[in-house]
Amino acid sequence: MISIGTDIVMIERIKKLAEDKRFLNKIFTDKEIKYCNSHAKPHVHFSGKYAAKEAVKKALLSNKLIENISMKEIEVLNNPDKSPYITLNKLIHFKCNISISHDGHYAIAFVIIEK
Repeated sequence: MISIGTDIVMIERIKKLAEDKRFLNKIFTDKEIKYCNSHAKPHVHFSGKYAAKEAVKKALLSNKLIENISMKEIEVLNNPDKSPYITLNKLIHFKCNISISHDGHYAIAFVIIEK
């Protein structure tokens, strides 16, 4: 393990932001948008993915593993069993272990980064 990160977001905040397609296209990849929109409550899934992206970004930046990364370079995808995984489009030498949870008004994510 070389770094950890966590983030929590209010689902209602992301729900409001997700009404703007510019926000969605700035933060999420096409695959992420398609996955979230395939659910009855897409804003819950956008919230979890947003928290995951923030957690990864914090883990990478806090230990100075990189100088900068855009949210779109961090892709939060799902396995067939719906468990999440991270792809870092330009940083293939890092492995991210992610956990995302939603409850009530909040979504939270925790990441462990390994080399």
